[in-house]
Amino acid sequence: MVTGIVLVNVERPMLRQVINDIMALDGVSEVYAVAGEYDLVVMIRVNTNAELAEIIATKMTRDIKGIIHTKTLVTLKAESKFDLEKLFNL
Repeated sequence: MVTGIVLVNVERPMLRQVINDIMALDGVSEVYAVAGEYDLVVMIRVNTNAELAEIIATKMTRDIKGIIHTKTLVTLKAESKFDLEKLFNL
């Protein structure tokens, strides 16, 4: 499983619509509205790096209106009390 954590800045008036559009993408498991430098934290869980790249580079940044800037973190290793692959059906 490949997990991407995407930090997102959005145009404020479009915040609700951007959240809805991101949540509609396959592979997105969670969206958190946060305080601080970024507006949203998006958790993406997919099988391959190619799937992750497609979601971030095409579906989010090109197809969703209202996204100003993203910063992507790709996990190298995950530790969890839960079986994440089973939990997210990957």
